[in-house]
Order: sequence, then structure tokens, then C-alpha cells
Amino acid sequence: MTPAAQVQAAIELLTLIEAGGKPADRQIKDYFRDRRFAGSKDRRRIGDLVYRVLRQQARLDWWRDRLALDQDATQGSARPRMIAALALADHPDAVPPLFDGSNYGPMALSAAETAWLEALNGGGLAHPEQPDWVRGEVPQWLFPALRESLGESVLDELEALGRPAPLDLRVNSLRAERPAALAALAAEGIDCAPTPLSPLGLRVEGHHQLPSLRVFQEGLVEVQDEGSQIVALLCDARPGMAVADVCAGAGGKTLALGAAMSGPGRLVGRLVALDTDGKRLARGRPRAQRAGLATVEFRPLEGNDDPWLAANSGGFDRVLVDAPCSGSGAWRRHPEARWRLTPTDLNRYRAAQREVFSKAADLVKPGGRLIYATCSLLRAENQAAVTDFTAQHPAFAPLPLQGIWSAAALSGVCPAEDDSLLLTPARHGTDGFFVAVLERQRASDE
Repeated sequence: MTPAAQVQAAIELLTLIEAGGKPADRQIKDYFRDRRFAGSKDRRRIGDLVYRVLRQQARLDWWRDRLALDQDATQGSARPRMIAALALADHPDAVPPLFDGSNYGPMALSAAETAWLEALNGGGLAHPEQPDWVRGEVPQWLFPALRESLGESVLDELEALGRPAPLDLRVNSLRAERPAALAALAAEGIDCAPTPLSPLGLRVEGHHQLPSLRVFQEGLVEVQDEGSQIVALLCDARPGMAVADVCAGAGGKTLALGAAMSGPGRLVGRLVALDTDGKRLARGRPRAQRAGLATVEFRPLEGNDDPWLAANSGGFDRVLVDAPCSGSGAWRRHPEARWRLTPTDLNRYRAAQREVFSKAADLVKPGGRLIYATCSLLRAENQAAVTDFTAQHPAFAPLPLQGIWSAAALSGVCPAEDDSLLLTPARHGTDGFFVAVLERQRASDE
């Protein structure tokens, strides 16, 4: 593909992504499935262009509005954003050759676009007059809540949240120890380094097709962000326990819990993965088989009133609630998601969190633990949710995390400031994750 054709493909993809529906990574995958002529270098270049615009959207729009581009509304937002992204990253002179109206390339620049391009004059993406929400690349309505949660470091955190996420792996302790997994990956040409906090984590250098690797196919490693690994480790699941992973999704944390509960070659205890999304939950079955966890129970729920929940009340030593949330902690991976989130969505997530938190509590044995986690950076979904829950459920009390951190062999001093932990990309190099561990009083104490 020519450079102009690559730019046109990126504009088409941005238009599809803005229309909503699929996440950007899935939309890109589907786009190229129907365009086999695009080689690997083409796909990489087009993907880079798409994500550059998605990560800079607020600042690109700020420049469009500041310089009052008189654009054709029928062409949408993707085209002016791409023009600005190329001009501000390189130089305005580099743009016209890519918009020359050639076959498979974008339409030639209009007079208004040419004038706008000249007005940009090679300036940088940032400008001192940009408001904080623009500099942070978040919706204006959401910035105050992020500032409340992240304090003075909010712009540092949002800047880190705007960078591409690293690729982390979790070593499957049923198959290998970390040094052996490192050696196996190196033998296949993959450079990794141990993650700084998780004793099971590896951070991969470069881009690789992991599913094609023998080390992946044989279940030695699983793709999992270090923050997600830490959440699973703080559950303190052990052999012989009964453990439920509520809102398990495709089972990433379920597999981590199963490895912690396993003895030589087998799962010791009961591990149940639950979710109302049966199709997504089903994706965990082959992952569990590959990991050597054939006896994990994957149970789809009809809803929060599923009879299974009542039948298993008080039956679990550990219950992990990976609650539905805004996903703001994962914006490194899904930068388009920040622009799709609305106040109505956030209120809906809060209601869902209250309901699933309460339902999951019924599964916990006296003396057992309820672990509440989100991939959110918002206080309303995190600390406030825990405070509301404990006010309604006085039998549960948060546990200090320092001792749990040490018992899980996590590195360094536990960074929790109170009885909960907020992992962030700037401070910890992970996706944004919140976790709190609550213990249910024993029957004699209730």
C-alpha cells in the first residue's frame, strides 16, 4: 500500500470506530480480515496512525476549533483529526502529498483545509492555553472526578494513561517457574524482563504473535497485565479452599486463582467462574485446559437472582468481585472508550456495582473474604463503593493489605495508603486497578 492509501485506511477505520459499537482493536481486526492485500507493515502503520489520533483526540479537536476550520460536515471528524495529527507530529509540508486525490488515497485538500494547515504552522500538539481536560485527553464532564481521585498527580496519571500499554505475561506456576519461562521465551526469540511487583510477571519487549509460540500453546504463560496479577494474588487463594470468581469474564483472574490453589498437577479445592455473559465465559474453558486446570467450573448465571447463588450461600472462603465499571483504568489499551463513556453509563455502573457487591457477599463463609476490584480510577466506583457496602453490611470489615501483600510474595513495600489499593500507570506502571479485601465476621462475632 502507498503511504496515501495507508492514511485513507486509517481515516476509514477512525470513522467506523467513532460510529460506536466495537472496541477499536476489534474493529481494526475485522477491517483487515476483509482486506487480505494489506501486509503486516501496512497493518502496523495503519494501526499506529489510528491509535495516534485516538490518543490525541481532545488536543486535535482543540486545534481544529481554535483555528476555526470551516470543514465539510459530511466528511466527519476523522479527516481533520488525521490532517492535524500528521501536521503536528511531522510538518505541514508532509501532509499535501498524502492528500493528493490519488487512487486509494484521501481526497485532495480543500482550500479551507489548506489554509488551516498553513495556520497550524508546525506548532506542537500541546499549547499553554489548553484546559486541563484537553491536556489530559478526557471528557470535560469527567475531569473533576478524576482530579478528586488522583489529586495533584492527575495530569501525570492521564499522560501515562495516554501512552501505549506494555505487554505483560503471567507465568503459569503449574507449568513452569519464572526463570524457566524466561528461558523458554528467549529460546523463541522473545526478550522479557521480570515485572517489578508481581512475582509471576514478565514484561515483553517489542511486538510478537504470542498465540503462535510454543511457550504459549503449552500453557507456560498467559497474557495478563501486572495489575490484574496483583489483584489475583491479593485474593490469597490457597489449596483446599472454595473460591468463586464473580464477573469472571474470559477467566484471566480465574486461571491465576487456580494456579495458586493447585498442588502437583491438579487443582486442590473448588474454583467456580461466574458471569452473566455466557459467550465470554465460554472463552475461559480452552484457556483453562491449556493451563492444566481442567476441573474449574464455568457457570453462566441468568442474572443476580439466579437460584445457584442462593443454593451456594455461605459456601466460599474467597469471593472475588471484579465489578463492572467505567474501565477508566484500561484506557491505555482502549483510548476510544473514554469518549464513549457518559454520565448515564457511570450511574448504571454504580448501580450494577452495588447489586453485584451485595449478591457476592452472600456467597462468603463466616471468616471468609470478599475481594472487591475494578479497573477504574474513579473514587465513586472504588472507595465510595466500599464505604457504602460496609455501611449496609456491618458483618464485613476491610483488612489491612500490608500483610496480605507480603504473604503473596509481592515485591517491595505495599503501596496501599489505607485499607485499599489503587494501582495507576504513572506510579506503578500497571493499568489502573482498585482492590479492597473485606473479611466476614465469624458467626459467633456477628
